[in-house]
Amino acid sequence: MERTTARRRRLARVAALLSTAVLAGAAVLVAGPAGAADGELAANGGFESGLTGWSCAASSGQAVSTPVHTGTGALKATPAGSDNAQCSQTVTVQPNATYTLSAWVQGSYVYLGESGATASPVTTWTPSAATWQKLSLTFTTSATASTATIFLHGWYGQPAYVVDDVSLVGPGGGTTTPTIPAAPTGLKVGTATSSSVPLSWTAVSGATGYAVYRDGTKVSTTTSPSTTVSGLAAATAYSFQVTATNAAGESAKSSAVSATTASGGTTPTVPAAPTGLAAGTTTTSSVPLTWNAVSGATGYAVYRDGTKVSTTTSPSTTVSGLAAATAYSFQVTATNAAGESAKSSAVTATTATSGGGTGGGALPTHALVGYLHASFANGAGYVRMADVPSSWDVIDLAFGEPTSVTSGDIRFTRCKVSECPNVESDADFKAAIAAKRAAGKKVLLSIGGQNGQVQLTTTAARDAFVSSVSTIIDTWGLDGVDIDFEGHSLSLNTGDNDFRSPTTPVVVNLISALKSLKAKYGAGFVLTMAPETFFVQNGYQYYGSGPWGGQDPRCGAYLPVIYALRDDLTLLHVQDYNSGSIMGLDDQYHSMGGADFHIAMTDMLLTGFPVAKDTTKMFPALRPDQVAIGLPANSYAGNGYTSPADVTTTLNCLTKGTGCGSYKTHGTWPGLRGLMTWSINWDLYNGSPFTKNFDAYWP
Repeated sequence: MERTTARRRRLARVAALLSTAVLAGAAVLVAGPAGAADGELAANGGFESGLTGWSCAASSGQAVSTPVHTGTGALKATPAGSDNAQCSQTVTVQPNATYTLSAWVQGSYVYLGESGATASPVTTWTPSAATWQKLSLTFTTSATASTATIFLHGWYGQPAYVVDDVSLVGPGGGTTTPTIPAAPTGLKVGTATSSSVPLSWTAVSGATGYAVYRDGTKVSTTTSPSTTVSGLAAATAYSFQVTATNAAGESAKSSAVSATTASGGTTPTVPAAPTGLAAGTTTTSSVPLTWNAVSGATGYAVYRDGTKVSTTTSPSTTVSGLAAATAYSFQVTATNAAGESAKSSAVTATTATSGGGTGGGALPTHALVGYLHASFANGAGYVRMADVPSSWDVIDLAFGEPTSVTSGDIRFTRCKVSECPNVESDADFKAAIAAKRAAGKKVLLSIGGQNGQVQLTTTAARDAFVSSVSTIIDTWGLDGVDIDFEGHSLSLNTGDNDFRSPTTPVVVNLISALKSLKAKYGAGFVLTMAPETFFVQNGYQYYGSGPWGGQDPRCGAYLPVIYALRDDLTLLHVQDYNSGSIMGLDDQYHSMGGADFHIAMTDMLLTGFPVAKDTTKMFPALRPDQVAIGLPANSYAGNGYTSPADVTTTLNCLTKGTGCGSYKTHGTWPGLRGLMTWSINWDLYNGSPFTKNFDAYWP
C-alpha cells in the first residue's frame, strides 16, 4: 500500500514487487564522469551484427530490424513460463574499478544488470516502457574481479522485450572477448522416473549457459547448473554429459554419467505410514495438522477419532466443523495407486473455548479490513476516523515509517492541514479511535508501505523498533500492528535456505521484535501482515537466492516470519494485486484481476505448500480464520482490480466449493475470515462498492 498518486503508485508498486535488485553486497554508486582511460567494453551493443557476442537462454532472443533505437538492429527476447529470457555477454574488467552500464529498452518488466564482478548482482529495471527508455547503473568491481557478465532479461510469462544500444564504459581499453569456459565438473544424476532423469553439476566460472548431451547428442540448453532430461524410454540406460558456454564458445564435454530410467510398468508399493504428525493452534471449530511427507505417496487420508474425515494431496490440512472445548484424536495415512498405508501415531488436540486462537483479540466470524490514509490524502481525500463506516472491523492506520531505513525508530505522523484541510485535531482523532474500539473494532498501526522501508539489521534497531512502536500504540490507544513491509525491507542472505530456521538478521530481528510486542501486550494484541505475493506464494517456486545463487533474494522472504509467528498471527491478508503472474499448486501461472488468481493464491495459504518445491520443507497451512484476501477497492487503488461479481465468485469457491472454474482447490473453508482492501478512502471515493459487496455476502 502506498501514499503516492494513483498512476505513479501503480508503477512503483509493480517495481517494488518484481525487482531483482539485490541488497546485500551490491556496490551501487552514484554515477560519475568516466575516467580518462575508460573505453567501451560491450561487444555489438547495437546488435548491428545480429546476436554476435551475446548468448540468450533457451534460444529466447532474436535480432530484429524494428523497432530500433539507433542503427538498423536491436535484440528482441521472449520469456516463457519457466524462463525469463536472459541475454548476456561476459567482458574482461579490472579490479577495484568503476563501470557504467546502460541500455535502451522497450516492454514490460525489463531488467539490466551485472554479475560476477561484484559480491552480488547489481540490477535496475523498469516495469513498463511503452517507448524507448534508458536504463543505467554504476558498479565498482571487487578486488579480485577479472570478468563481468552484463545481462538483460524480462519476467516469467510476460511479453517480449526489446533492447538496443547496450553500453559498458570503464577501464579496459575497449571490447574484450571472453575465454571459453572450463568443462563442467561434478555431474550427477538424481532419482530417475520411467521417462526422465534429473541432472546437476557444479557451476562454471564465466559460463553464461550450459548444453546437455544424451548419448553424444545435444538435447537441451539451460542457464542453470541443473536440468531434467525428459521424453526418455522406460527401463533404458542413457549416458549424459554437459558443456559450459559463453560468447567465446563451448567448453569440452564433462565426464559422462550413466542412468537407467525406471520400469514403466512397475506397480508402486504401498507407502509407509506418515510420521511427525503434529497439531497447531486450535480454534473453537478447527484443528490444523501437519506431518512429514512420505516418499511415493500421492495423497493422504485424515482420520478423526478413527473415522476418515478428509483427504489431501499435501502433508498438512485443517480439520474443521468441530465442537468447542472438545478433545479429538487424529491420525493420517499415506496413499498411492498401490493402496493405503498403516495409520500414523495418534495426536490429541482440544478445540478452543473462545475464537481466534492466541492471535489477538476476537474478530467477527467474517471481518472487513481496510487501510485508512492517516498520514496523507493520496488523491482519494482525507477521511476522519469518526467518519469511517461501521462496516470496517479492522482499521489500519497508514503508515508508521522509520526515521531511516535501518534505524528501527518508527514514527507516526498525522496528515498536515496543508494536504488534508479537513483533518481533525489529535484529541478528536484519539477520541474517535477509542469510540471505534468501544464498538468492537480493531485499530492498528500499519508499519511500512511503499515508502517506509524497514530493515532491522541489528539488535539495536530491533530494540528501537519495539520501543518506538510501543510508544505509538500507547499514545493513540491502539490494538496492535500490521506489518506491511515491502520493497527491500525483507531479503534473505545467501545460504539462508530454510524458512523454519532463518539466519538473516533482518528476518530474525523482526521475528524477535514482534514476539516482544506480543509478550508485552498479551493475548489481546492484534498482529496482522500484508505481504505481496512475491514474498509469500512465489516461495512455492523460488526461495531466496536459490541453491545456485542468482535468484532475487526477496523471493518468499515473508515465509519465515509468518511461520515463526503462526501462533501469534491474527490475520494474514496477502496483497493479491500489483503482482506478476504467480505459479499455483497446479503448477500453472495465474494472473491478477479475476477470481482465478484469488482462488489459487488463497488455496496455497489454506493448503500449505513445499517451499521451492522441496517436499522436505513444507510451509504449513494457516487456519481459515487467519486468512483474508487482499484486493484494491477500485481501479484507482492499484493494478489487479477485481469486480464485485468476481469477488463473489472467489468467495463462493473458497467457502462453498461452487463456481471454482478450472482450478481445483484442495478443500472448502467456510471459516475464511474475510477481505482486506486498499483502501477505506478509495472505497468511499468510489461510492463504497467494496463495502456493499462484503455486507451483502456476509450480512
